[in-house]
Amino acid sequence: MHRRQRLVQDRQFQRAYEEGLSFVHPLLVLRAVSNGLGHNRFGFVVGKRIGKAVVRNKVKRRLREAMRLRAAQVPPGWDVVLIARMPVARASYGHIDQALDNLLHRLQHRVSSSERHAGEGTK
Repeated sequence: MHRRQRLVQDRQFQRAYEEGLSFVHPLLVLRAVSNGLGHNRFGFVVGKRIGKAVVRNKVKRRLREAMRLRAAQVPPGWDVVLIARMPVARASYGHIDQALDNLLHRLQHRVSSSERHAGEGTK
């Protein structure tokens, strides 16, 4: 991912935690907040509870690749944080990819339904 597509500052992550939408899957948690930009930014959190450094780095690589392939599914203008949960350490790439697809589908549905409801109030 290009640098402009990454969340790097703590306050960017904090804003997603405090103000963002949350979607939960047994392998991952997705937090998303509108960023007011014309592009998306992504952040990945893999805590020490997941495993040692080798395992955490492997999980991060899998998450980044799965997100890279599915980034077009996220409507423009969002900060997305993916948080790994314990079972992800033993999950295959296919399972991680399916989990991410599920979470992004739910995000798309929520965003599109809120846009429809926002448009109804202007009539």
